[in-house]
Amino acid sequence: MIRPQLISPKSIVVIGASENTSKPGGKVLQNLIKGKFKGPIYAVNNKVVNIKGVIYLSDVAELKEADLAIIAIPAGQCIDLVKQLISKGTKAFIIFSAGFSEANESGKNLEKELVDIIQKANATLIGPNCVGVINECYKGVFTTPVPHYDKFGCELISSSGATAVFIMESAMPTGLRFSNIYSIGNAAQTGVEEILEYMDLTFDPENSSKVKLLYLEHIKNPFKFLKHATSLRNKGCRIAAIKSGYSEAGGRAASSHTGALATSDIAIRALFKKCGIVYCSSRNELIAVASVFQSKKLEGKNIAIITHAGGSAVMLTDSLTTNGMQVPQFNADDTQELLGKLNPGSSVANPIDFLATGTARQLGEIIDFCENYNAVDGMVVVFGSPGLFNVKDVYEVLDNKMSTCRKPIFPVLPSLINAEKEIKQFLSKGRVNFPDEINLGKALARTYRTENIFFEKPLLPTMDIVAIRAIINAASNGFLKPQGCKELLDAAGINIAQQYEITEIESIKEAKKTLDFPWVMKVTGPVHKTEVGGVVLNIINEKKAQDVFLQLMKIPDAKAVLVQEMLSGTELYCGAVKQGNFGHVVLCGLGGIFLELLNDTSSALAPMSQTEVDYMIESLKGYLLFEGYRNKKGLDKQKFADIILRVGALVHIAPEIVEIDLNPIIANDKHLSAVDVRIRIEKLTES
Repeated sequence: MIRPQLISPKSIVVIGASENTSKPGGKVLQNLIKGKFKGPIYAVNNKVVNIKGVIYLSDVAELKEADLAIIAIPAGQCIDLVKQLISKGTKAFIIFSAGFSEANESGKNLEKELVDIIQKANATLIGPNCVGVINECYKGVFTTPVPHYDKFGCELISSSGATAVFIMESAMPTGLRFSNIYSIGNAAQTGVEEILEYMDLTFDPENSSKVKLLYLEHIKNPFKFLKHATSLRNKGCRIAAIKSGYSEAGGRAASSHTGALATSDIAIRALFKKCGIVYCSSRNELIAVASVFQSKKLEGKNIAIITHAGGSAVMLTDSLTTNGMQVPQFNADDTQELLGKLNPGSSVANPIDFLATGTARQLGEIIDFCENYNAVDGMVVVFGSPGLFNVKDVYEVLDNKMSTCRKPIFPVLPSLINAEKEIKQFLSKGRVNFPDEINLGKALARTYRTENIFFEKPLLPTMDIVAIRAIINAASNGFLKPQGCKELLDAAGINIAQQYEITEIESIKEAKKTLDFPWVMKVTGPVHKTEVGGVVLNIINEKKAQDVFLQLMKIPDAKAVLVQEMLSGTELYCGAVKQGNFGHVVLCGLGGIFLELLNDTSSALAPMSQTEVDYMIESLKGYLLFEGYRNKKGLDKQKFADIILRVGALVHIAPEIVEIDLNPIIANDKHLSAVDVRIRIEKLTES
């Protein structure tokens, strides 16, 4: 819980204070004073701290009371100091000190003891191993820069103090503004979930920032994160995030295709997608997305590019269109009047190039045309300077049009040296600049695609829940046998190809009574059948079936042979894997050998709504196969969506399923059937 003493303390004590501003305890004092904290600031150190505006104490025993303690002393000394401060009524702590859980096992135990003490006191801890907090009341950090506080600027939560500094250093020259900044460090007690919860519960639509930026190394409670992030999004906030630390080796690759594909990064992306958070891969992307957030909202994906620099227009067009946006070509009849107002040689097809000799007045004419042209949803203006003339009047027109136009205008002002003064004047009016057109193109696409919020109570499809639970309860840990897989899918309402499992050659005659030739015969036992030659197609008679049976049973680890009717069509895939506290990640895409080769998959956290599943399918690069491609009939999208929906519901009903793999699912315009199924069960105790 975030205590009010952390947000708006009436008094602050700095433990480990110093006159030396190259030390954390000295720099934070300087920032508190420059930030004009209105209450008393106490400086505790056995060495004298003689700074105007600070009350010096040689020992914490001399302190009568303080709402907030900022601690910059060795980790081993923190426990006793915190106990003393709690006895004096301190309810909020920011601990800069390193040497806790990030260091070693001893530090981990020390951190746990620290948290236990603070929890029992019903107090709030930020850190340890952090750089502090910046808000309207105080600047409790030992770093620079300390941005000017703007209550409508971005709120930033960062697991890394250094990264928070780097984000601010990169963002401030673009005009991006900040409000509250939280460096959570080890997040021993207060993590991103708790701060999002506080932002959610205290949100005021008239006075709270609506842009949240996150740099995350850990999400300890995904459901709490999802709940409050979604609530903030529904209140009109927009959120962008970087999640680092996802490149661990795929330890489950040998278990199933889904296990190999569903990395922690996939889980994070699915979580972000569920609540409409824009996923970013770098600081520059995060800053560009935040700058889009602080601009007027783009309501469509048709962009007009207005420029006097042809190369920038080409690069921006490529960036926009390859990421799903559109740069529509304008009708020549519609632009004839506009062309007459521009210098000879100008182009108005879109991109609109009004040449290096273009004027501020001409820029205004172009913007007015785009504002009133139905084929345009937003504009990007690229205007720099070769250093030959002053661009102040151009930027003044741009500023005016950004205020008066209904459609958003995104300025790309790349001349950071030639037009340095003019850009600073432009930014001083509350504007942002996108110095790199490629990043802007990506940011526009990502923010436009991430408007949907899928976190809702989904309506689960009709399934035989009693039968599902009976099968799961009776199963042992490990992979279900083929017959168990079939029974479970039947109960879930998922169509599976007719099959017959045989362990002896005489059973082939029984299989003939059930299945018509041609057959597919597959070895059961080895994990990846294809890699060991364990799948044989086009078996057209009993003699061939007998030969193949003997061949397959010679494969190491072979336990039986699965006989199936042979289906033809496009190979699709659906699977799910349990990802710790995130629950199950459901994936879908093209199947068969192309699954890992092309990696054209989409993911979501289970359970999903129909809308979310439709979005998953439509986001696949191979989606054209469903619509029909090169005179081939399309696939049944709704039947595939039904399978995905049911897989999500199945793992929700039976969380003991840690992996389920339907690969391939054979699809054509008439039917969809799973032909290869693997399901692994893992319970806390064996049944």
